[in-house]
Amino acid sequence: MRDITLIVIHCSATRADRPYDVEQLSRDHSARGFDGIGYHLYVRRNGEVVQCRHLERIGAHAKGYNARSIGVCYEGGLDSAGRPADTRTPAQKKALLQLLQQLRSLFPEAGIVGHRDLPGVHKACPCFDAMREYAELQPNAAQSASDAATKRP
Repeated sequence: MRDITLIVIHCSATRADRPYDVEQLSRDHSARGFDGIGYHLYVRRNGEVVQCRHLERIGAHAKGYNARSIGVCYEGGLDSAGRPADTRTPAQKKALLQLLQQLRSLFPEAGIVGHRDLPGVHKACPCFDAMREYAELQPNAAQSASDAATKRP
């Protein structure tokens, strides 16, 4: 098993009023030169969780952090006008929480961060404060996640 120190939450940066299915995600990531979808898990608007990459396989979602992280992406992140916004549906929020609980049981030392929380990232992704929202999933979550985010592999 890889040594996982981070679970990085992303949004697909797609409009809330337009579906963005796994096939579109795959096509877009392939066009960027990735070997398949860069995220490990993708949470659809209806709460369906799709495994896109095996957890043992290094992701392509957070440059400089991929070797020691798991990438989780939710469908959305932009409002209908294309502005960054927390567009998670109630089903996505429930599925994300359950998924993160499962991942934390597999990787108890991993901090949970939003992509925007990583040093050098200048994006709104995932368009909500993941460290604050999921603080209850680990003791001293904010400090642990902050420490993990500043330590590059």
